[in-house]
Amino acid sequence: MRSSTILVPVLLVTLGMVFTQTGASFAKMLFPLVGAGGATALRLTLAALVLIVVFRPWRHRLGRAQWRAVLLYGAAMGAMNLFFYAALEHIPLGIAVALEFTGPLAVALFGARKPLDVFWIILAVGGFALLLPWTQTSGDIAPMGVVLALCAGACWAGYIVFGQRAGTGGGPHIAALGVGTAALIALPFGVATAGTTLLDPALLPLGLAVALLSSAIPYALDMAALPHIPSRLFGILMSGQPALAALSGLVILHETIGSIQLLGMGAIMLASIGATLTIARQTPPPVA
Repeated sequence: MRSSTILVPVLLVTLGMVFTQTGASFAKMLFPLVGAGGATALRLTLAALVLIVVFRPWRHRLGRAQWRAVLLYGAAMGAMNLFFYAALEHIPLGIAVALEFTGPLAVALFGARKPLDVFWIILAVGGFALLLPWTQTSGDIAPMGVVLALCAGACWAGYIVFGQRAGTGGGPHIAALGVGTAALIALPFGVATAGTTLLDPALLPLGLAVALLSSAIPYALDMAALPHIPSRLFGILMSGQPALAALSGLVILHETIGSIQLLGMGAIMLASIGATLTIARQTPPPVA
């Protein structure tokens, strides 16, 4: 593929990642108003409404097996978002994304047998160890945040597995149904956290911005780019998510990350790039 042909889809994927992490930063601004559960519910509900209107999933018929896969896909997505936003209450955005990234990395490395693949596992584990709050000097890295981010990573792994099953022979309407299912799962937690505050019209602009930036726009950009970009290159680009998250947290939320944690993030990113280069896996784009 010529560089001139690949440039546009690469830019689209990169722009989608920037939107995703910017949306996560804006979502954290909602926490003082509606809490992490409320922010999750607002994001997923508004994103589901946008995707359902755009892709009109009611025009498509699904078999029983595909409905089961869609429901599992949406459940994993909803739990992933709930855990991830809960983690953001305790740790910086960049750290949360790096820890969450261990989920898809584990899927990529599952069943690895080659010595080089073992090296990527060791590198990822080493990076993970550097992110843990071993001492009081770890600053804003709270143990509860680490646990929640790892739970989000486990759900992300489930999202990948179930998303592959749900998306087989499907289309963008599958994502609309998945996000709708995730919204239904998140809504009770949002209501329990924020109650009727979720209906405050003053929250709509910021909530809609989070939904568009974190879900609707990145998904649309990925849909336009994925048919024209090799899966390995897409995986390599996605490995930059923790760095973009750290930059977004710094610029928008004024969050700082220590040098040890930055080294751990770099190790996880390098392990992800290495695994992508040496293990060919087809995975759907993340929505979280």
